[in-house]
Amino acid sequence: MKKPNLRPLPTGKKSSEIVRIEGLEIHRGDKKILRGVDWTIRTGEHWVVLGPNGCGKTSLLKALTGYLTPTRGEIQLLGETFGETDWRELRKRTGLASSSIAQMISPEDSALEIVMGGAFSMIGCWGRIPPKVQASARSWLRRCEAAELAEHPWLFLSQGERQRVLIARALVARPALLLLDEPCAGLDPVARGHFLQFLSRLAAGSRTPSILLITHHVEEILPFYTHALLLSQGRVVQSGTVKTVLTSASLTAAFREPVKIQAHRGGYSLSLLDKP
Repeated sequence: MKKPNLRPLPTGKKSSEIVRIEGLEIHRGDKKILRGVDWTIRTGEHWVVLGPNGCGKTSLLKALTGYLTPTRGEIQLLGETFGETDWRELRKRTGLASSSIAQMISPEDSALEIVMGGAFSMIGCWGRIPPKVQASARSWLRRCEAAELAEHPWLFLSQGERQRVLIARALVARPALLLLDEPCAGLDPVARGHFLQFLSRLAAGSRTPSILLITHHVEEILPFYTHALLLSQGRVVQSGTVKTVLTSASLTAAFREPVKIQAHRGGYSLSLLDKP
């Protein structure tokens, strides 16, 4: 496998870039999962990565978090370069709330133990935990509107409660970037509505980092998101502000079906049009 050719960020001044990706390609055998992806996330931006199933969203997230090695291209996260930095340490500066994390949690672990583990990038929690970490974990459970769940075992939490606990776990280490991988999966319409309202309140907080949402539902794109990356068949269809990316024409191109998107006060809705 060809080693990615990676360049450091310019020195001499602090960069506003959280993520910089250039020419990213991921191949597995003859299959090209991602092809020529360029992408930059800057401080203060909240992004959505949107596209149909199989478009490369999950692979992009795995590459960004160091769980999938690129075939070629450049990845820089928080000023550090993929291939030149211990990505295990860098993960401590990003927060990930994902089903892949949820699957590794012990059913007996309490919400508080799960969140405290996030301070050390661990699944679960063992050994002596400093009081400062315990206090911080309880504080983030409160911020995530889950304080009453602190002593509840994971086994008995609802899907919506689990998502809030996972987000508290992701935030307890004070990351610069919060990665949400399809957080509404498994939620019924009412629970999803409550969860999205919670995300809006969280995003409005002064201590909330930049948020990156992976989804294929436009209904989950709330007004606080500033930018969007639209993928289809491993390629970038369009990237930019939410307003410029979320158009009927661009989504029709991405989903390869005629669709119409409508903006309303709380976000967006998508409808399928009859084929001509």
